[in-house]
Amino acid sequence: MPAVTTLIPSGFPERRGPRPLPDLSQEQELRACGYRWVAGVDEAGRGAWAGPVYAAAVVLPLDRSDLPALLADVRDSKQLSPSQREALYPLIREVALAVGVGWAEVEEIHALGILAATRLAMVRAVAQLDKVDALLIDHIHLPEIPLPQRSLSKADQRCLSVAAASIIAKVERDRKMVELDRQYPGYGFAAHKGYGTPQHRWALERLGPSPVHRRTWRPIALQDARSFSHPSP
Repeated sequence: MPAVTTLIPSGFPERRGPRPLPDLSQEQELRACGYRWVAGVDEAGRGAWAGPVYAAAVVLPLDRSDLPALLADVRDSKQLSPSQREALYPLIREVALAVGVGWAEVEEIHALGILAATRLAMVRAVAQLDKVDALLIDHIHLPEIPLPQRSLSKADQRCLSVAAASIIAKVERDRKMVELDRQYPGYGFAAHKGYGTPQHRWALERLGPSPVHRRTWRPIALQDARSFSHPSP
């Protein structure tokens, strides 16, 4: 029988207008409801053509009055440069009460599909936490986890703990893609991190897919079909 979870409605309306900075409004609302260890959860690599999908879960010390100032530079990872993310990574790890990281390999993405594989990575990240009693998640619900949870659109832009998780997940995955670049040279994984850039497309046309490419993705499947139709002499 699947785990039963409670979806916690937000007391805050959806934000409109200019992009806000992430804050602790959602976390503090959950804390006022009695949840002491609220984990922000986010993923990295869901839309890539190659490599695993990663997730992170971060529990921040909500009783620290200096927390907003300490993490004033934390944003959705997509709004930061690689050097900014690398600089914030150790700070988040130092300040957080707990950090969990999980991932799903390419074979699991093939077998499950990207949405289920993303949820699997998130479940594995949450499982690394010693203490957690509620979740704030960017867009996805995790029925596999029997904890109260709130799924919010653009939570990585709105909630400080989710923004922190987005940075942890992105840095961890980027480092993995640098490793894969050494294992499979020529594709440029260290530069584009597996995403569908012109450089990546050109490398695929030259080399064909590697073992860490997501062969169920349309661009990769099409390249596979071309390679099969026109084998090398």
